[in-house]
Amino acid sequence: MFTVTLLCAPSERKIETPLVESLRNAWGGGDAIWLSVDEAAEFEVPVEPSNFWDVWSDLQSNGVDLVIQSTDGRRKKMLLADMDSTMIRQECIDELAAEAGVGERVADITKRAMNGELDFNGALEERVSLLAGLDETVIGHVLNTRITHMPGGYELVQTMKAKGGYAALVSGGFTAFTSRIAAALGFDENRANTLIAEGGKLTGKVGYPILGREAKVQALEEITARLGILEADVIAVGDGANDLGMLGRAGTGVALHAKPSVQAECSVRINHGDLTALLYLQGYKRSEFVS
Repeated sequence: MFTVTLLCAPSERKIETPLVESLRNAWGGGDAIWLSVDEAAEFEVPVEPSNFWDVWSDLQSNGVDLVIQSTDGRRKKMLLADMDSTMIRQECIDELAAEAGVGERVADITKRAMNGELDFNGALEERVSLLAGLDETVIGHVLNTRITHMPGGYELVQTMKAKGGYAALVSGGFTAFTSRIAAALGFDENRANTLIAEGGKLTGKVGYPILGREAKVQALEEITARLGILEADVIAVGDGANDLGMLGRAGTGVALHAKPSVQAECSVRINHGDLTALLYLQGYKRSEFVS
């Protein structure tokens, strides 16, 4: 069996009963279950509909996300999450660069790297080099004034942990940011790159080895082995090309507001919902959320 989930941005409340019923009837689905009134609903179907992606495209233009996945095993034991533009709204290196006066140049490199147009490691080294001489105290300033959490992140982490799950934050960004974000949202552990500073100033160098695409896959392998669970027990979420390895290996890989090249390689795409979408995909009702 397969489960079809419809959801939208919590503020929009676009999931109406006629839409759910018409789609369920067209695909020969079972009874609809409302996970959150006017926001998220699901139903089971015996086979994957041949016109799924055509319907997906139509619903996207109306602000509705549509996902189909195997019903068995969709509630996961572990969350593996990217940070920049996933658990937070911003790219931390872009915000540091703005303070250093090289914001536009760095943001352009970031955009191309996240879309898979540039080698991630080389792009990171180039961007960090442009931060040379920046006061180390600027990191705290950026965290306090520029960084905001992605909606639904706290509920996602806390709800999965309340059900016995484990949460790991694995970022191509920097430990100075992941440690703060992980603590605020309740992650069990975090991994990221290290900005090197001397005499209170950033040197323009990053610690090695660089945590990029392969390191995120390595984190998936290491953490699941340590916990004694399968990769199929993991739901992973990210938005950039360096996330594709872990998204492809995890039981459920979610492209969240992702770059076009990333969406093209992922079957689970959330473009309108927030991070609570990952709970709906696992069958949680809003009344079960921990907030």
